[in-house]
Amino acid sequence: MNMANRILLFLVCSLAFATAHCTAAESRPDIIFILMDDLRFDELGCVRHPFAKTPNIDRLAKEGAVVAVAARNQEKLNELVQEITGAGGKAAAFALDVADEEQVKSGIKAAIAQFGKIDILVNNAGITRDQLVMRMKRADWDAVLQTNLTSAYLCIQNVIPSMLKQRWGRIINITSVFGQMGQAGQANYAASKAGLIGLTMAIAREVGSRNITCNAVAPGFIETAMTAVLSDELKQSAIKQIPLGRVGTPDDVASAAVFLASEEASYITGHVLNVNGGMLMG
Repeated sequence: MNMANRILLFLVCSLAFATAHCTAAESRPDIIFILMDDLRFDELGCVRHPFAKTPNIDRLAKEGAVVAVAARNQEKLNELVQEITGAGGKAAAFALDVADEEQVKSGIKAAIAQFGKIDILVNNAGITRDQLVMRMKRADWDAVLQTNLTSAYLCIQNVIPSMLKQRWGRIINITSVFGQMGQAGQANYAASKAGLIGLTMAIAREVGSRNITCNAVAPGFIETAMTAVLSDELKQSAIKQIPLGRVGTPDDVASAAVFLASEEASYITGHVLNVNGGMLMG
């Protein structure tokens, strides 16, 4: 992927990873806009965004990427900006709540106004409110669906006009293995992630004729804040279900997203790329 010719926008709770598509003659920097929910990055990592770690941010920074990050916590945003700039990249911060429709609209509008357009969007929303369905509160159902699924719909809806105008775009939704196989006590989470898969395929069909692809990455058991609180016994039990015999890392997921955003993936759309160590096959 020739980042030098593209502006990247990352939104992280959504992790939105998006860019504005530019011609080589324009020679504009890449812009990465990251929208987070309290800087809990879930599948792609917690507080330290995976693209701020090697090899991902190094690869982007070497190409002159500019990163715009967005979340509710301004202090954490500033820390992330410093981390990215310390790695050799360029970054800017936006205060934004992914669960608020008007803030999503205004945040993306501001990013487009500042950076010109958007090429690549990666939706990485992922919170949990676990409970057996007969005990689950409606508020917990709504919160998970709003953050994990509705935010992706809102981000896509507000980013697509820019992609249609330039007739180029990449949309990448970070779903979950539990959106494919279900999980007891996570009816809300599994439903939201399964919904992302359906959304991915619908959008792929809607915008494919405009040279816009839409794919999903489905992580399995990944080392994040979500899994850090699990007992060692539960972790070992999970590892026994993984043919590769290890837990995945945020970099494993981030690398899949980078691939789907690249020119090498230009003929892939409506696809779910499993990053689960073999936990689910077929």
